[in-house]
Amino acid sequence: MRILTTLLMALMLCIPSLRAQIVNLDPEQSVNTDSIRRAFDSGPYFGLYKDNYFIFGCPVGQHIGKDNTNIKFQISIAQRLTNSTLPLGTYLFLFYTQKCFWNVLQNSMPMTDLNFNPGIGLTKPLFVRNRFVGKINLILEHESNGRDGTASRSWNRVSLGGNIMIDPQLTVHGKFWIPIIDGVENKDILDYCGIYQIGTSFTTLNERFGAAVTLVKRKGWRLNYNTIVELNYRIFKGDNQYLFLQYYNGYGEGLLAFKEFHSTVRVGIVFKPRLFSDY
Repeated sequence: MRILTTLLMALMLCIPSLRAQIVNLDPEQSVNTDSIRRAFDSGPYFGLYKDNYFIFGCPVGQHIGKDNTNIKFQISIAQRLTNSTLPLGTYLFLFYTQKCFWNVLQNSMPMTDLNFNPGIGLTKPLFVRNRFVGKINLILEHESNGRDGTASRSWNRVSLGGNIMIDPQLTVHGKFWIPIIDGVENKDILDYCGIYQIGTSFTTLNERFGAAVTLVKRKGWRLNYNTIVELNYRIFKGDNQYLFLQYYNGYGEGLLAFKEFHSTVRVGIVFKPRLFSDY
């Protein structure tokens, strides 16, 4: 809980600066080469990485009870470690994502599954004809649930991911990884948590409404995907707080029960990174 409290405080501290960036950012400037390079070189070292959300929901097509209705929240941050570009125009980043499942309807309100996902890697912004079109990440990351015995889950991976802006409203993304599985209790994790992911996200011209779909391919030759559908609506114009709906269908939503199938819808609030989200 001490780690969780520290991360929540850090997230709250960084949100005002991120909000200021969004309010002052001109739509044309947001994809201009010089402004993006300045943002990487002189912008805040600390900021959001993936979506940061707090959502509550229940399963679809099942009996709804206190055991399967819960809160899911994610805290995801990034710290730039280099002042200027490294070879090939890259920047070194430290990443950290923490995901939690919190059964608030049960006695004592236990947090049933905590997933820790630190990483370090290189980020390269992509420019075409003096326009920012996306970025590529090469990351060495670890994910585990911090438990021991038969409840322990742990794996590592070298991941290569990218986000490409087809236009300011449409982004496609993909991520592939080389797994290094060290957890004794999850040798078959690729059968459930997948071997790569692809997806797309869309925002309206006024940037008030957005939608995203992510498909995570499970191991094997069959068309077996974990599917994540997300909708978000900006509460106030120029703000970085959105009403958020997430639908998860598949396996591997959390590490502890990665072999269990879940079809769950949750609603709540999300804080999103500038320009586009990482997945």
